[in-house]
Amino acid sequence: MINDHRERFNAFKLRAGGTLYLAKIGEIEVRWSRELPAPPFSVTVIKDAAGRYFASFVIELDDDAHKLPHLDTETGIDLGLTHYAVTSDGEKIANPKWLRRRERKLKKLQRALSRKKKGSANRTKARIKVARQHAKVADARRDFLHQTSTTIIRENQAVTVEGLAVRGLARGMLAKSVNDASWGAFLRLLEGKAARYGRAFITIDRWYPSSQLCLCCGWEIGKLALDVRAWDCPCCGEHHDCDIAAALNILAEGIRLRPPNDVAAGLADTRNDCEGQVRPGEAIPTLAPPETCATQAA
Repeated sequence: MINDHRERFNAFKLRAGGTLYLAKIGEIEVRWSRELPAPPFSVTVIKDAAGRYFASFVIELDDDAHKLPHLDTETGIDLGLTHYAVTSDGEKIANPKWLRRRERKLKKLQRALSRKKKGSANRTKARIKVARQHAKVADARRDFLHQTSTTIIRENQAVTVEGLAVRGLARGMLAKSVNDASWGAFLRLLEGKAARYGRAFITIDRWYPSSQLCLCCGWEIGKLALDVRAWDCPCCGEHHDCDIAAALNILAEGIRLRPPNDVAAGLADTRNDCEGQVRPGEAIPTLAPPETCATQAA
């Protein structure tokens, strides 16, 4: 037992110069993405389709090691394709469209691959070139998702998002764009980082009409076409940007779903209420037709 333990312990070692020693292989130069916060217990070396090697270390940290200071800010996020994400603060995060940017290069490399003879060395070289382009797309997407999710979690005590049927959307007319956006991975990163940093993560029902509700009076306009990006409320006349209105309604619904003692102080009463009701669905069970509202207003 002692010899087995020593053999496992000596299977790898981090050298002072930043190199990694692996048993039966020797010292390997490593490009460190970041410093290890604690001594590692094990290492796993993997090789991807592009021929790159990665070393993944397992470390142990305290549960409160990553807790962030408490904040009084919350945000609602509406995901889309025109803009990748729109927050309730009015910030619109552009959609980088990673695959679309390299689509022409990928088509050229894939055509060259299809012309190579199966089993030949040239086909192997062409396959690796295609894999490297796909790896660049995946790396750029992963970097964007990590940076964006970390920024959102650090700046907000609670994050509310809308539940999405990503698998269903990925089989529709916009399948290519939906897969390129990788909403599922983004939501998983938000949820995982919220748990790690001591933030609240709320998911509302996917059928909640977030982009169809008026922020001021609660009027529901009904289903809108995809090319409609703004609308005017027929009841109160308020002009709404569909994406920002959706983010604000998602935030209001997230505040409603959270326990009262878990809401940031004063936030539910003061943010974006248009001097009216923040939770329109709860306060206005029935609404008069637009002409009745106009008559009453007159």
